[in-house]
Amino acid sequence: MVDDHALYRRGLVMELDEADDLEVIAEASDGHEAVDIALALAPDVILMDLRMPQMTGVEACRRIIEATPTARILMLTVSDDTDDLIDAVKAGAAGYLLKETSINDIAESARRVAHGHSFVSPSLAGRLLQEFAAMARQQAPVLVDGPPGMLTDREVAVLEAMAAGRDDNAIADATGMAAPAVRNHVRNILEKLQLATRTEAVMFAVRGRIVS
Repeated sequence: MVDDHALYRRGLVMELDEADDLEVIAEASDGHEAVDIALALAPDVILMDLRMPQMTGVEACRRIIEATPTARILMLTVSDDTDDLIDAVKAGAAGYLLKETSINDIAESARRVAHGHSFVSPSLAGRLLQEFAAMARQQAPVLVDGPPGMLTDREVAVLEAMAAGRDDNAIADATGMAAPAVRNHVRNILEKLQLATRTEAVMFAVRGRIVS
Protein backbone atom coordinates (compact mmCIF):
# COMPACT_ATOMS: atom_id res chain seq x y z
CA MET A 1 0.00 0.00 0.00
CA VAL A 2 1.63 3.22 -1.22
CA ASP A 3 0.24 6.60 -0.15
CA ASP A 4 1.83 9.71 1.37
CA HIS A 5 -1.27 10.43 3.48
CA ALA A 6 -0.60 8.31 6.54
CA LEU A 7 -4.13 8.43 7.99
CA TYR A 8 -5.76 7.33 4.74
CA ARG A 9 -3.13 4.65 4.19
CA ARG A 10 -3.43 3.19 7.68
CA GLY A 11 -7.21 3.26 7.57
CA LEU A 12 -7.31 1.41 4.25
CA VAL A 13 -4.72 -1.11 5.44
CA MET A 14 -6.82 -1.89 8.51
CA GLU A 15 -9.94 -2.37 6.37
CA LEU A 16 -8.20 -4.60 3.82
CA ASP A 17 -6.55 -6.72 6.49
CA GLU A 18 -10.00 -7.67 7.79
CA ALA A 19 -10.64 -9.69 4.61
CA ASP A 20 -9.76 -13.37 5.05
CA ASP A 21 -8.03 -13.60 1.66
CA LEU A 22 -6.10 -10.30 1.76
CA GLU A 23 -2.96 -9.37 3.67
CA VAL A 24 -1.09 -6.07 3.44
CA ILE A 25 2.58 -7.03 3.71
CA ALA A 26 4.15 -3.56 3.50
CA GLU A 27 3.46 0.17 3.37
CA ALA A 28 5.30 3.01 1.63
CA SER A 29 4.86 6.78 1.81
CA ASP A 30 6.48 7.79 -1.49
CA GLY A 31 7.53 6.44 -4.89
CA HIS A 32 11.13 5.69 -3.92
CA GLU A 33 10.03 3.51 -1.00
CA ALA A 34 7.47 1.84 -3.23
CA VAL A 35 10.10 0.81 -5.79
CA ASP A 36 12.50 -0.52 -3.15
CA ILE A 37 9.83 -2.50 -1.30
CA ALA A 38 8.22 -3.84 -4.48
CA LEU A 39 11.51 -5.19 -5.77
CA ALA A 40 12.40 -6.68 -2.38
CA LEU A 41 9.07 -8.35 -1.55
CA ALA A 42 7.39 -8.88 -4.95
CA PRO A 43 3.81 -8.45 -3.66
CA ASP A 44 0.90 -9.86 -5.67
CA VAL A 45 -0.67 -6.40 -6.01
CA ILE A 46 0.56 -2.87 -5.33
CA LEU A 47 -2.01 -0.20 -4.48
CA MET A 48 -0.34 3.02 -5.63
CA ASP A 49 -1.28 6.65 -5.04
CA LEU A 50 -0.72 8.95 -8.00
CA ARG A 51 0.59 12.24 -6.61
CA MET A 52 3.31 11.85 -4.00
CA PRO A 53 6.47 13.75 -3.01
CA GLN A 54 9.92 12.64 -4.19
CA MET A 55 8.54 10.41 -6.97
CA THR A 56 5.07 10.24 -8.48
CA GLY A 57 3.05 7.05 -8.59
CA VAL A 58 3.29 6.94 -12.38
CA GLU A 59 7.09 7.10 -12.31
CA ALA A 60 7.24 4.49 -9.54
CA CYS A 61 4.91 2.30 -11.58
CA ARG A 62 7.12 2.66 -14.65
CA ARG A 63 10.28 1.72 -12.73
CA ILE A 64 8.68 -1.28 -11.06
CA ILE A 65 7.30 -2.61 -14.35
CA GLU A 66 10.67 -2.13 -16.06
CA ALA A 67 12.36 -4.19 -13.35
CA THR A 68 9.58 -6.80 -12.92
CA PRO A 69 7.21 -6.84 -15.93
CA THR A 70 4.81 -9.23 -14.18
CA ALA A 71 4.12 -6.78 -11.32
CA ARG A 72 0.44 -5.89 -10.90
CA ILE A 73 -0.14 -2.26 -9.96
CA LEU A 74 -3.53 -0.76 -9.13
CA MET A 75 -3.51 3.04 -9.06
CA LEU A 76 -5.69 4.51 -6.30
CA THR A 77 -6.11 8.27 -6.61
CA VAL A 78 -8.40 11.28 -6.32
CA SER A 79 -7.52 12.34 -9.88
CA ASP A 80 -10.13 11.74 -12.55
CA ASP A 81 -8.01 13.57 -15.14
CA THR A 82 -7.85 11.69 -18.44
CA ASP A 83 -4.16 12.49 -18.92
CA ASP A 84 -3.33 10.95 -15.54
CA LEU A 85 -5.32 7.85 -16.46
CA ILE A 86 -3.55 7.47 -19.82
CA ASP A 87 -0.12 8.09 -18.26
CA ALA A 88 -0.78 5.37 -15.67
CA VAL A 89 -1.87 2.86 -18.31
CA LYS A 90 1.14 3.65 -20.47
CA ALA A 91 3.40 3.19 -17.44
CA GLY A 92 2.03 -0.34 -17.09
CA ALA A 93 -0.67 -0.01 -14.43
CA ALA A 94 -3.15 -2.88 -14.45
CA GLY A 95 -5.93 -0.79 -12.96
CA TYR A 96 -7.02 2.73 -12.04
CA LEU A 97 -9.44 3.43 -9.19
CA LEU A 98 -10.71 6.64 -7.65
CA LYS A 99 -10.40 7.00 -3.89
CA GLU A 100 -14.13 7.60 -3.64
CA THR A 101 -14.53 3.89 -4.46
CA SER A 102 -15.98 1.82 -1.61
CA ILE A 103 -13.65 -0.40 0.42
CA ASN A 104 -15.45 -3.50 -0.85
CA ASP A 105 -14.89 -2.47 -4.46
CA ILE A 106 -11.24 -1.65 -3.79
CA ALA A 107 -10.76 -5.10 -2.28
CA GLU A 108 -12.54 -6.80 -5.17
CA SER A 109 -10.50 -4.82 -7.72
CA ALA A 110 -7.30 -5.91 -5.97
CA ARG A 111 -8.43 -9.54 -6.26
CA ARG A 112 -9.22 -9.16 -9.96
CA VAL A 113 -5.88 -7.50 -10.69
CA ALA A 114 -4.07 -10.24 -8.73
CA HIS A 115 -5.69 -12.83 -11.01
CA GLY A 116 -4.44 -11.14 -14.18
CA HIS A 117 -7.39 -8.91 -15.02
CA SER A 118 -7.39 -5.17 -15.59
CA PHE A 119 -9.84 -2.72 -14.05
CA VAL A 120 -10.67 0.96 -14.49
CA SER A 121 -13.26 2.93 -12.51
CA PRO A 122 -16.48 2.75 -14.55
CA SER A 123 -16.72 6.54 -14.67
CA LEU A 124 -13.36 6.66 -16.47
CA ALA A 125 -13.61 3.58 -18.69
CA GLY A 126 -15.38 5.45 -21.50
CA ARG A 127 -12.61 8.03 -21.68
CA LEU A 128 -10.01 5.28 -21.95
CA LEU A 129 -11.86 3.69 -24.86
CA GLN A 130 -12.13 7.04 -26.65
CA GLU A 131 -8.42 7.73 -26.19
CA PHE A 132 -7.32 4.38 -27.56
CA ALA A 133 -9.85 4.61 -30.39
CA ALA A 134 -8.13 7.83 -31.43
CA MET A 135 -4.76 6.09 -31.12
CA ALA A 136 -5.98 3.21 -33.30
CA ARG A 137 -7.12 5.61 -36.00
CA GLN A 138 -3.67 7.17 -36.08
CA GLN A 139 -1.87 3.84 -36.43
CA ALA A 140 -1.34 2.10 -39.75
CA PRO A 141 -3.60 -0.96 -40.29
CA VAL A 142 -2.20 -4.17 -38.86
CA LEU A 143 -2.33 -7.16 -41.22
CA VAL A 144 -2.46 -10.75 -40.05
CA ASP A 145 -0.21 -13.35 -41.73
CA GLY A 146 1.27 -10.60 -43.89
CA PRO A 147 4.88 -9.67 -44.64
CA PRO A 148 7.57 -9.39 -41.93
CA GLY A 149 6.59 -6.92 -39.24
CA MET A 150 2.93 -7.95 -39.22
CA LEU A 151 1.18 -10.17 -36.69
CA THR A 152 1.38 -13.94 -37.15
CA ASP A 153 -1.39 -16.42 -36.35
CA ARG A 154 0.40 -17.36 -33.12
CA GLU A 155 0.73 -13.71 -32.08
CA VAL A 156 -2.96 -13.13 -32.76
CA ALA A 157 -3.77 -16.17 -30.58
CA VAL A 158 -1.65 -14.68 -27.78
CA LEU A 159 -3.34 -11.29 -28.26
CA GLU A 160 -6.79 -12.91 -28.05
CA ALA A 161 -5.78 -14.61 -24.80
CA MET A 162 -4.49 -11.29 -23.45
CA ALA A 163 -7.84 -9.70 -24.34
CA ALA A 164 -9.56 -12.45 -22.34
CA GLY A 165 -7.60 -11.32 -19.27
CA ARG A 166 -5.20 -14.28 -19.09
CA ASP A 167 -1.68 -13.88 -17.70
CA ASP A 168 1.40 -15.46 -19.32
CA ASN A 169 1.05 -18.80 -17.53
CA ALA A 170 -2.63 -19.09 -18.43
CA ILE A 171 -1.85 -18.19 -22.05
CA ALA A 172 0.84 -20.89 -22.09
CA ASP A 173 -1.68 -23.47 -20.83
CA ALA A 174 -4.31 -22.39 -23.36
CA THR A 175 -1.99 -22.35 -26.39
CA GLY A 176 0.37 -25.21 -25.50
CA MET A 177 3.40 -22.91 -25.53
CA ALA A 178 6.02 -22.50 -22.84
CA ALA A 179 5.70 -19.37 -20.69
CA PRO A 180 9.02 -17.89 -21.99
CA ALA A 181 7.72 -18.28 -25.55
CA VAL A 182 4.54 -16.45 -24.58
CA ARG A 183 6.56 -13.58 -23.11
CA ASN A 184 8.53 -13.47 -26.35
CA HIS A 185 5.35 -13.18 -28.39
CA VAL A 186 4.04 -10.43 -26.10
CA ARG A 187 7.23 -8.44 -26.62
CA ASN A 188 6.96 -8.92 -30.39
CA ILE A 189 3.33 -7.81 -30.37
CA LEU A 190 4.12 -4.62 -28.46
CA GLU A 191 7.05 -3.88 -30.76
CA LYS A 192 5.02 -4.44 -33.93
CA LEU A 193 2.11 -2.35 -32.70
CA GLN A 194 4.52 0.29 -31.35
CA LEU A 195 2.81 0.24 -27.96
CA ALA A 196 4.20 0.20 -24.43
CA THR A 197 1.89 -2.04 -22.38
CA ARG A 198 -0.33 -5.10 -22.66
CA THR A 199 -3.41 -3.00 -21.90
CA GLU A 200 -2.65 -0.69 -24.82
CA ALA A 201 -2.22 -3.70 -27.10
CA VAL A 202 -5.57 -5.18 -26.06
CA MET A 203 -7.40 -1.88 -26.52
CA PHE A 204 -5.75 -1.36 -29.91
CA ALA A 205 -6.69 -4.88 -31.00
CA VAL A 206 -10.32 -4.51 -29.92
CA ARG A 207 -10.76 -1.13 -31.58
CA GLY A 208 -8.95 -2.36 -34.71
CA ARG A 209 -11.16 -5.50 -34.74
CA ILE A 210 -8.16 -7.82 -34.67
CA VAL A 211 -9.95 -9.57 -31.80
CA SER A 212 -13.60 -9.51 -30.85
